[in-house]
Amino acid sequence: MRLHPPSAVLEIADRLEEAGFEAWCVGGAVRDALLGHPHLDWDLATSAKPEEVRKLFGHRRTIPVGIDFGTVGVLDRDGKMHEVTTFRRDVQTDGRHAVVEFGVSLDDDLARRDFTINAIAYSPRRDELRDPFGGRADLAAHVVRAVGDPDERMREDRLRALRAIRFAARFGFAMDDATRRAITTSAPFLARLSPERVKQELDKTLEQVCRPSGALRLWQSTGAFGTLIPQLAGASERDLSVVDFLARPGASRRPGRRLLRFAGLLSSLDGKTASAVMTSLRSSRAEVQGVAGLVDRLHSFARLAGERLAVAPPADVEVRRWVARLGRLEVPGVMRLVSARWAADRAAGAHAPERSVVNSVYRRMLRAAFRDPIDVGSLAVDGDDLRSAGIRPGPVLGKILASLVDEVIEDPSRNTRDWLLREAAVLDKRFRLESDGQ
Repeated sequence: MRLHPPSAVLEIADRLEEAGFEAWCVGGAVRDALLGHPHLDWDLATSAKPEEVRKLFGHRRTIPVGIDFGTVGVLDRDGKMHEVTTFRRDVQTDGRHAVVEFGVSLDDDLARRDFTINAIAYSPRRDELRDPFGGRADLAAHVVRAVGDPDERMREDRLRALRAIRFAARFGFAMDDATRRAITTSAPFLARLSPERVKQELDKTLEQVCRPSGALRLWQSTGAFGTLIPQLAGASERDLSVVDFLARPGASRRPGRRLLRFAGLLSSLDGKTASAVMTSLRSSRAEVQGVAGLVDRLHSFARLAGERLAVAPPADVEVRRWVARLGRLEVPGVMRLVSARWAADRAAGAHAPERSVVNSVYRRMLRAAFRDPIDVGSLAVDGDDLRSAGIRPGPVLGKILASLVDEVIEDPSRNTRDWLLREAAVLDKRFRLESDGQ
């Protein structure tokens, strides 16, 4: 079966083989090509040692990205880097990092890989597949199976437990029974993984999988959540399914989408607990605050809007007040999260506003957010205008501005300079009389 690596990869492979070294395409690109999926990152394995690769391609075209582990980055003619790794085998491992030995065969190199579907190599020059562990058969059978002894593979690298779950969910594959048992056995030791790697694996799962809840249930049933994120160990199936309604594989790498997916994952928690989880995953301060804020707004707004929508569609003034409460820039994210939460409720047979109703309100909120005056910044007057009209600076001026915002939310036609200045004078007199009376 002829695969079709990019021409730049073929040129690198040809250069290695012309110099007398073996060169094989390996890893996820081969797997995805056999499945008929596009894959942009083609890596190579070679019999050439790192220093030989650097000498062959020159130091200006090579980057020692992981030279202690045999990996050299080779730049193609367009400046894109391709990883070229020397055949190797592990001689020592601590459950995450390995000491490797070079000078071994391709089959030795494939034997150290995690799963059979990732242990297939392809020679572009000979159009030959090397598949010593039955990876093609497992692709055909839709099975994720560890190479060799599953328990040994998990002990070598604890991250493989989470990767196995992601691959099974991403491709819709079943998990080999022995491999699943090994993951469960490995779960208590997952705390050895760095929080950053755990978060990265979760992020990949939420980004790549069409229905992430399948992977999340495996995190739960195998004990991975119990060790890594105990706050989700007892989450219901409905709670874990919220992210299914936020998933958009292949088109959702923007930071805002990432925050939304993590907020969906943690939507069964309160904002404070969600903040603690994101902090434990070594998230940035912006991510921690963003996710916690979304979760808090989800719960407060879902209660408010859910009760109202159960009665009748909201009036325009109510929609404007909802937007003012959320903040105009927060409307898209909060509404996507609320919609996903309600969709998960409906799928579980629980009461929630209908999708058509939610979509209608969402459109109305977006129009209000970007059309109507709902905050101080959108008033036709500002503090300088009020001071010029004789209103003294201080707490009363702030109260007047807040009252004017309420007035124009009630009736946007009031948002004119003349009306607002007249109303401000009335409010100034009233608030000062109230203050004097106290």
